[in-house]
Amino acid sequence: MPQLAEAYACVPSTERGRGILISGDPKSNRLLYTNGRSVIIMNLNNPLDVAVYAEHAYPATVARFSPNGEWIASADVSGTVRIWGTHNDFVLKNEFKVLSGRIDDLQWSADGMRIVACGEGKGKSLVRAFMWDSGSTVGDFDGHSKRVLSCCFKPTRPFRIVTCGEDFLVNFYEGPPFKFKQSHRDHSNFVNCVRYSPDGSKFITVSSDKKGLIFDGKTAEKIGELSSEDGHKGSIYALSWSPDGKQILTVSADKSAKVWDICEDGNGKVNKTLTCPGSGGVDDMLVGGLWQNDHIVTVSLGGMISIFSASDLDKAPISLFGHMKNITSLAVLKNDPKLILSTSYDGLIVKWVQGVGYSGKLQRKETSQIKCFAAVEEEIVSSGFDNTVWRVPLQGDQCGDAESVDVGSQPKDISHALQSPELVLVSIDSGAVLLRGSKVVSTINLGFTVTASAIAPDGSEAIIGGQDGKLHIYSIAGDTLTEEAVLEKHRGAISVIRYSPDVSMIASGDLNREAVIWDRASREVKLKNMLYHTARINCLAWSPDNSMVATGSLDTCVIIYEVDKPASSRVTIKGAHLGGVYGIAFTDEHTVVSSGEDAFVRVWRLTPQ
Repeated sequence: MPQLAEAYACVPSTERGRGILISGDPKSNRLLYTNGRSVIIMNLNNPLDVAVYAEHAYPATVARFSPNGEWIASADVSGTVRIWGTHNDFVLKNEFKVLSGRIDDLQWSADGMRIVACGEGKGKSLVRAFMWDSGSTVGDFDGHSKRVLSCCFKPTRPFRIVTCGEDFLVNFYEGPPFKFKQSHRDHSNFVNCVRYSPDGSKFITVSSDKKGLIFDGKTAEKIGELSSEDGHKGSIYALSWSPDGKQILTVSADKSAKVWDICEDGNGKVNKTLTCPGSGGVDDMLVGGLWQNDHIVTVSLGGMISIFSASDLDKAPISLFGHMKNITSLAVLKNDPKLILSTSYDGLIVKWVQGVGYSGKLQRKETSQIKCFAAVEEEIVSSGFDNTVWRVPLQGDQCGDAESVDVGSQPKDISHALQSPELVLVSIDSGAVLLRGSKVVSTINLGFTVTASAIAPDGSEAIIGGQDGKLHIYSIAGDTLTEEAVLEKHRGAISVIRYSPDVSMIASGDLNREAVIWDRASREVKLKNMLYHTARINCLAWSPDNSMVATGSLDTCVIIYEVDKPASSRVTIKGAHLGGVYGIAFTDEHTVVSSGEDAFVRVWRLTPQ
């Protein structure tokens, strides 16, 4: 059975103009964040050690470990909280519908008995505290009129809850059962985050008015503020206390993170401003932060996770990056199969190295979206949702000056002739376009609706798949295509075609969930009955030794077939990617890489049967 060898995680989902509230477990140094319907648990000591909880029916928004580290409570945009175990396959303990709208923050009480959640809802129901085992409500939370962005439990007795939000208010509740005690209106903009110090003596609020205010933890009396000297020049989105309660971390839209000393007089002064890596663009605004043991973690709007050492703030941070959106394609370069390129439709190309993980992003001069993508050693070719194909030279970590070609119609598929890579076949709705370099050498109307294509490595043949489920084989002489044969077996539109590395076979997949392997010389079916997916096939790849074909499908599974064995002896990786598998490649005879809707790249080790 294939084993998951490595997982390259997606980054947290972010939203312009809003902070995100990430959290962690100090006992195990694990970080928690959300992306889509996934809750990601990442080990800060080894970021390739990643687990994913994917049981939410709606996009998840926030997750927290219980004080003893045994449970996680995670919430989503529908107002549902799920409580599940951190061991034993994430067994579900409880699920409660807490609010009628999105939940923005939740916190456990220090004894692990209660949870408070806040966010959007109807009428007064913007905050709710409940027992973790029964879901019964413990208190009444009046006093907010708009979305409540953050909430916090006092970690010591007597218990208190503080909430803050878009109505500029900071509200204080005593209990349990919790009742409204008082309200502060000292901020002049959204109050984005509130956090109690570890000993419960103080709490701090930070706001889009660029201020941080410090309150007494028991009486909620205002006792000080974060100094404006060296302070933030933009909205402050989140704060996190140091374990000893003497310092805090803040992150801001001004692209900086700051470590503050909280002084005896109740005020805070800047100890150090942390500069996060980036080019200084909008994506470098900081929207999330966490201080966990010796790790100081920041998250930028673009999703970059930076991990600083709290004991050595001058040390350069470790940067982790990945995709935030669905990964639409995957390529492994033949001259360095440990190097993996992945693309998401938002135009991002990320480089991964097997055994290392994130190794950089390719900066393209053109920022178009990516729909089709192909890569050889020195070049990538991509197209977006317009009629343009981009040919981009690869120069180490950077892309050279791209050349664009208008092919007159939106590309459906792109493939290089590997032995003469200047020749590229682009399929469009009505036919095919041949490119040599950046020139269109011919545009051929084929008289049927084209859905997929492939060009032979030597550029002498093209196979073009149609909406009608047929594979049309053309010989290429000069700039003309001549139809040689039509292969019929598929019962649905062709979605993908690939030549085997030795060019002796062809594999094809369709929208009707079937794959077929053909012998190229005889044009006969070599392996049939490859009908084990339950939804359309999105992608397919050959092993370097021509012995196996892997298929990836909308049904979330990867299936690996051996060419010389019946299709029934297949190996299936179930649930490889939440939402469907969209990219697949072999890096060697024993390793398959896949990517998908969940924005993850996963490396699977195949064990000999």
